[in-house]
Amino acid sequence: MSQAGAYIHCHSSLSEYRELFRNERDNLLQNEETQGQDPYESTVYSTWRLSYDKLDAPARSLLQICSLLHHEGISEEMFKKAALSQGGLEDSDLQEEATRLLSQLGKQESCWSSWTFKKVIKDLMSHSLIGYDDQNRTYSIHPLVHHWSGTTMDSNRHDMQRLIFTIIGLSVSYTFTEEDYKYRRTLLKHAINSMASLKPEDIDLLVAARMGLIYFEQGYWKEAEALEVAVMEKRKQVLGDDHPETLSSMANLACTYTDQGRLKDAEALEMVVLEKRKWMLGYDHPDTLMSIANLAGTYKRQGRLKDAEALEVVVLEKMKQVLGDHHPNTVTSMANLACTYRHQGRLKDAEALEVVALEKKKQVLGDDHPDTLSSMANLAATYGHQGRLKDAEALEVVVLEKRKQVLGDDHPDTLKSMANLAATYSNQGRLKDAEALEVVVLEKRKRVLGDGHPDTLFSMANLACTYGNQGRLKDAEALEVMVLEKRKRVLGDDHPDTLTSIANLACTYTYQGRLQDAEVLEVMVLETRR
Repeated sequence: MSQAGAYIHCHSSLSEYRELFRNERDNLLQNEETQGQDPYESTVYSTWRLSYDKLDAPARSLLQICSLLHHEGISEEMFKKAALSQGGLEDSDLQEEATRLLSQLGKQESCWSSWTFKKVIKDLMSHSLIGYDDQNRTYSIHPLVHHWSGTTMDSNRHDMQRLIFTIIGLSVSYTFTEEDYKYRRTLLKHAINSMASLKPEDIDLLVAARMGLIYFEQGYWKEAEALEVAVMEKRKQVLGDDHPETLSSMANLACTYTDQGRLKDAEALEMVVLEKRKWMLGYDHPDTLMSIANLAGTYKRQGRLKDAEALEVVVLEKMKQVLGDHHPNTVTSMANLACTYRHQGRLKDAEALEVVALEKKKQVLGDDHPDTLSSMANLAATYGHQGRLKDAEALEVVVLEKRKQVLGDDHPDTLKSMANLAATYSNQGRLKDAEALEVVVLEKRKRVLGDGHPDTLFSMANLACTYGNQGRLKDAEALEVMVLEKRKRVLGDDHPDTLTSIANLACTYTYQGRLQDAEVLEVMVLETRR
């Protein structure tokens, strides 16, 4: 504070200093020209440097690692999981460097020493360079210390980033309990920080595959896609086009394409994976059945409900035979078929399956597992279609709150829950409540998913419907025209969602008294649906 005050007194105003601080932070904090009346004459950076020089080597290493992570939420758990990881890196030099660094922090042969790690932390805390959050059991660094600590690196910053990204990746496992999902969510901000200037091709194959999972689960689909493409290409080169791991990479990329709304690209990849798995593994292998289920899911999004149902019935029966009634994959197959029934208007059939699926997921996975929450959301949607709006609302409120806790406020699944609750409010006549939620969802989906994503267009259509119900017909029309044009471009003229948009716009024209315009659109929908 003394240094800042003296500099402002001699050189600038507070607003100018703030701008200078943003652009020239390092120079300001090292500036020795003006120290003011404070008898302590060291600059901010030189004070921290004195502390840094007194640290032992492991503490210096940890401080430099932390400079490439996010400044909050740094956990011992991440380093422990990375140290005990069973995965081996392709790059032997990178593996050796990661092992060396983790050994400084607590890695001992095949175990982890919390005592050693806490000694390193104690060294940093004794110089006030790191703090501890009792509630979350994580460490944090003041943003200024975080920025300064990056200047202490002697080695190439790019290499250090690659090493830290590798350590994060080594801490990730392909297990899917509630705790696993929660843990991977904590890594996202560290992954974003440490990957800042890395290219997918710079990243070790094993690490890229694991980090792709983090980005995928959190709805960062562009980042997931970039890593998944790199993994797929490397596996093709090293293992060949037909290797099971190559096919898994292709299947993962297809799932990301589906979530991005790139349904043609997803279908093309899924067809290739399915044919190869049939040939190599046989029709009844669980991986083949998962491929059939993925293709059915894409058909459903394309509006090809009969094709989806035909595949899902087969998958469910075979999953029961191969894996048993209570296996998570069998229960997921049941939920998928129920969803198709709901889209077909077979609400009793959908409800019967969804009730069973929800109970089994609660038993096997727990109440807060993302898959359990998906089942709860599906059952709520069916209740909504049946007109059981109180039952739907009760479930949707629970799902929304739990998804906020487990996945975060901006996760695509959380936004989907918010949109579902808004739709229920709208059906209950609570139009102000519906509008408030829909505006938030639309803005967040535009930011997270992009303007042309199918889910963004759903939000736009829902908000238009609410405007129509409020009598704001001009606002409704403007949104509906936009949605219709984008759906034609993204989904095609004959997609069920496109036809719904045409029907919605026709309805608005009717309320506006534009009966001839409405009739033209209604005839178009009727002819196409026949």
